[in-house]
Amino acid sequence: MLNTAIIMGRLTADPELRTTQSGISVTSFTVAVDRAYKSGDERQTDFINVVAWRGTADFVSRYFSKGQMIAVQGSIQTRNYED
Repeated sequence: MLNTAIIMGRLTADPELRTTQSGISVTSFTVAVDRAYKSGDERQTDFINVVAWRGTADFVSRYFSKGQMIAVQGSIQTRNYED
């Protein structure tokens, strides 16, 4: 099976760096990705939540901030929760 995604867009906020109880770095951030649109149509944007681990988390939180363009390659994972 293949589960690979590449997205490029702008950060909606500064990445939040955290550390797990076992000392592993993790950061989460949201990327605003403009969707292709036809002339005359309103621009549409998708907001994609991203989680990065370990060295990647450290790198993203150190060098990226709100509004900057970022490209992300990884796999898609869905989560279910009950309210």
